[in-house]
Amino acid sequence: MSESGVSIEVQGLRKSWGAVEVLKAVDFGIEAGGFLTLLGPSGCGKSTLLRLICGLDEVSGGQILIDGKDVTGKAAAERNLGMVFQNYALFPHMTIEENISYGLKIRKVPAAEKKKQLDRVAELMALGSLLDRRPGQLSGGQQQRVALARVLVSGRPLVLMDEPLSNLDAKLRVEIRSEIRSLNKKLGITIVYVTHDQSEALSMSDRVVLMSAGEVAQVGTPKELYEHPANTFSATFIGTPPTNILDSSEVEFPADLGVAGGHKVTDCQFGIRPENLGFPAEDHEFRVKARVQSVEYEGKVFLIHLVTAAGTTMVLSYSGASVPQEGEEITVGWGREQTHLFLKKDGNAIAIER
Repeated sequence: MSESGVSIEVQGLRKSWGAVEVLKAVDFGIEAGGFLTLLGPSGCGKSTLLRLICGLDEVSGGQILIDGKDVTGKAAAERNLGMVFQNYALFPHMTIEENISYGLKIRKVPAAEKKKQLDRVAELMALGSLLDRRPGQLSGGQQQRVALARVLVSGRPLVLMDEPLSNLDAKLRVEIRSEIRSLNKKLGITIVYVTHDQSEALSMSDRVVLMSAGEVAQVGTPKELYEHPANTFSATFIGTPPTNILDSSEVEFPADLGVAGGHKVTDCQFGIRPENLGFPAEDHEFRVKARVQSVEYEGKVFLIHLVTAAGTTMVLSYSGASVPQEGEEITVGWGREQTHLFLKKDGNAIAIER
């Protein structure tokens, strides 16, 4: 198995199907051994981008560099990578051992080396007791571990994964994503992972490429995307519940509030995460009046759904003792440090002048 990954750099990558441009000058990179996730809603182009990286589709423009070498025009077989998809693609008539070692057999790896690699990956993926079974005798989570083991034992330094956990239940998804991240660290392989699930992206990745309508909305670490959204799309896609977006006309804000670039506060929308909203709001610089629409109990917190006089919906994440009731008029607030500003004209983040 591989003990080191490779770097990837995507430069101005474009893809069109006829007159329809599905990827628009995409740029990003990941260092060797890194874990990069392509995240976004259905139809944003993330799976198309993965297919271009692995060589299954031809690019319309731009370059793909793997380990510093231009592979843009090379076939998938020449890119030295492995792939895992949401359908496990196991051979049903073969045992688990035969499925895992099939690639080694095709490459005519000596028997002793084949057994050594098989034993190692079986231990890593907790499959040792299942090697004599067939895929139909395994659970979905076990089958996915077999698919992962088969790619890992191939020795490829780069593994591409397209929604590999989407067919699993919630508990198994958490278990398998932990195993994938652990293997990334142990083996040093580079992983490019596609998902629409932000919890997978935030918990597993070194870097996240957030996509929208064929374009990159933001690239950064999970922490950067969560704490410093580059635009309203990023702010409202990342986080559960998502960031509240309010027009400046709905917010009571300090008279000395300044905006970078010579913009006025009235040019902006405010963004505030539900967990950063305070109630009661007496001591907060920024305030909004709203009516309680509904209250949801989530165990650790209550999610208070609000609506402003202008009809904007908001969510307050609340853990206090005095829970506001449906129909009640309340004021919520927050501080300057928790404030995000976005320009109304394009949705891009703009800094507060401090």
